[in-house]
Amino acid sequence: MKPDTLPKCCIIGAGCSGIVTAKALAERGIPFDWFDMSDRIGGQWAFENPNGKSAAYRSLHIDTSKLQLQLSDFPMPADTPHYLHHTQVLAYLTAYVEHFGLSGKVQLNMEVTEANRDGQGTWQIRLGDGQTRSYDALFVCNGHHWDSRLPEPAYPGHFDGTQIHSHGYRDPFTPIDFRGKSVLVVGMGNSAMDIANELCPRHITTKLFVSTRRGAHIFPRFLLGKPADKGKLYPWLPLSLQRWVGRRIFHFAVGHMEDFGLPKPDHRVFEAHVSVSDTFPTLVASGDIEIRPGIRELDGDSVVFEDGRREKIDVIVWATGYKVSFPFFDPSFIAAPGNRLPLFKRVLKPGIPNLFFIALAQPSITLFALADRQAKWIAAYLSGEYALPDAEEQARTILADEKRHMARYYPSARHTMQLDQDIYFAELDSELRRGRKRARALGFGRTRLPVPSFARLEAASAVE
Repeated sequence: MKPDTLPKCCIIGAGCSGIVTAKALAERGIPFDWFDMSDRIGGQWAFENPNGKSAAYRSLHIDTSKLQLQLSDFPMPADTPHYLHHTQVLAYLTAYVEHFGLSGKVQLNMEVTEANRDGQGTWQIRLGDGQTRSYDALFVCNGHHWDSRLPEPAYPGHFDGTQIHSHGYRDPFTPIDFRGKSVLVVGMGNSAMDIANELCPRHITTKLFVSTRRGAHIFPRFLLGKPADKGKLYPWLPLSLQRWVGRRIFHFAVGHMEDFGLPKPDHRVFEAHVSVSDTFPTLVASGDIEIRPGIRELDGDSVVFEDGRREKIDVIVWATGYKVSFPFFDPSFIAAPGNRLPLFKRVLKPGIPNLFFIALAQPSITLFALADRQAKWIAAYLSGEYALPDAEEQARTILADEKRHMARYYPSARHTMQLDQDIYFAELDSELRRGRKRARALGFGRTRLPVPSFARLEAASAVE
């Protein structure tokens, strides 16, 4: 497809997903404008990002090993540690941007305030400086770990102490001085355990409680001397055998959670998004962290738990996850109630062929590789190399994919976007091959397509 027939694109966000999207478009010569509301790139990995969207805390290390985290076309240096600190993740993303000549392509300090699709299918993008620009395609790369979710409905009663969501936590002294206080962390995901680990030494808090409604299987970062990567095994093994082997390795190397004084999980290993911590179970077993069940009510200076126990609490840290939200869309057009937004291959909404959500998923291993694969797939689509199936097939595929990827997880807002990474990548490769055949049958790539090209693409994709 010639450059003057390529669609003009808009990218919202300059975190990892926005960065790999810009690279995928640039290497195919697809024109784009790229915006981020911050004064820097990195999104979630830019500690104390002035846009207020980063949840990184000072001690944060990523729980994915470097071999899984690194992008396929930009290996990490050999001396990179197995598990990176957040500053090292940001340095890697910055080096990636510089290496591929993307630094001058992003417009910083520019918020996208509205995104509307007009009657011709063209995107009208309103920016923070008041101007409106038109685009043929829109990439949503704004992340899904920034809009804090609190328990709904709220617990009965009231709490007189200090409350903070884990998104706002930075260290034991910022934004709250936790020294000498009785602290309750609510939740047992990765952030909850990291924060509890950091606060529990007796020279920081006087008491540290963790409230959880259900148990979790907690993976260490290393199993049998190798990076565990959340139980990743050989992808060529049948999935059922992978899980069977993984469960046995886990119980052999780690043990059972109740042996540490943790609640017995009500699900098997790999039936929840994996929690990772080297120290949390040991700190519970040592008595430095006290586990409590779910909350029954808040009562002034105390919290009453479901088992009837009452504890005086000074600070509550709500590590209760995030809402998936898009402040630039009209909620009547695009929304994700209960964090659910069904998408074809976790990227496209049937009937809107020029809107792409990159890395809006919860893969079993890492968002980095997922975003990279998705961005390259859509770049092939925009260049005319790939054609979509019709909307009905997309809808059928969504149902089949959700059953395949999500059925084994217990119902939760945490599990509305789960993907088994290796299976997803194989499926995406298969879909790309099928789409290339469709594109050749339709003459894409050989025929000039008018700009905006999506009127024809939308009609043509209905022909199989």
